[in-house]
Amino acid sequence: MSNHPLSNKLKQKLAERAAQGNLRQLKITDGLVDFCSNDYLGLARSQALRAILQDETQQYSHMPLGATGSRLLSGNHRLFEELEETIAHYHHGEAALLFNSGYTANVGLLSALPQRGDTVFYDEASHASMKDGLRLSFAKSYSFGHNNVADLRQKLKRATGQVYVVVEAVYSMNGDTAPLQDLAQLCQEQNAALIVDEAHAAGLYGPNGEGLTVSLGLEDQVFAQVITYGKAMGSHGAAVVGPKVLRDFLINYSRAFIYTTALPTHALLALKCAYRLLPSLQLERRQVKTMVGQLYTQLNNVPGIRCAPAESVILSVFVEEGGTAKLKELAAQVQQQGFDVRPVLSPTVPQGQERLRVIVHAFNTAEEIEGLVQAIAKGT
Repeated sequence: MSNHPLSNKLKQKLAERAAQGNLRQLKITDGLVDFCSNDYLGLARSQALRAILQDETQQYSHMPLGATGSRLLSGNHRLFEELEETIAHYHHGEAALLFNSGYTANVGLLSALPQRGDTVFYDEASHASMKDGLRLSFAKSYSFGHNNVADLRQKLKRATGQVYVVVEAVYSMNGDTAPLQDLAQLCQEQNAALIVDEAHAAGLYGPNGEGLTVSLGLEDQVFAQVITYGKAMGSHGAAVVGPKVLRDFLINYSRAFIYTTALPTHALLALKCAYRLLPSLQLERRQVKTMVGQLYTQLNNVPGIRCAPAESVILSVFVEEGGTAKLKELAAQVQQQGFDVRPVLSPTVPQGQERLRVIVHAFNTAEEIEGLVQAIAKGT
């Protein structure tokens, strides 16, 4: 069907993106030093997690590998219920409901919860999954300036019905944290429901990695937390944590939950074991902060480079000259030096804000940090 008229239209769209320098392609980069993945604490490669997961798997060998259906049909079992109780307790909520991914959790929550006549305000830097969920909602939705509480306060004047404010705890591209305390106070003043995506904060913030909401003591002021497991937890899936009535509501109204096969047994066991390990990873959380400080300081001493923000595992490296072409060339050169970093281009980030996205992990060493800095300096 390569000569079908539709195929030709698709080729034209791809050619347009290629001409803009923004064509996405899948890439395999085996053997490089990881400064790219979201495996912040190294759990995805943890031998300790692998060992307890193998033991746990033996204990559940009587269960089918796959869920065999949706949770409302054949897919529900005691392991789901027990794990959701663990998740709710860990993140200081009344109840939790598991979804198959962070994307699905955001789409499932935000397409179902806000009703016709309600109003949702979301940070303009919010993840695509949040925006996609809101597109499926019957509520009105408006963006506000990134981390701009004053802008949000002004725009709240146009609200009708139940009001929702949707933010990320740590922003997936910028790496900065939301001003959750100010947002929570404003939401209380306006009787708005605050929803926080903890995808890039869970595991890293809080006494035991509970997330930014819990670390700031705001769990009673945040209506719902979205906890994603493909980042610091080293696994897969996501959970919405909040009041029990929210869990019951989503079971009845969230199409992303209702009409999908549930997570397989091995994914649930991986989460169960990751939660068992998470409180013991204090050293890893401290190590990440140390590595971040070193990389941030060294990169900002490289001529022609600007690195931001400080104190984040997600660092954006901007080149002062050359634009997208220079950025892609720099990424290729750094990869040739043995370091896995990736350029982030429009439309993932706004045009003119393209950058290298550099991720720091607990398993990265001081020598690897220095090597990455040298590779970037050489490429500029």
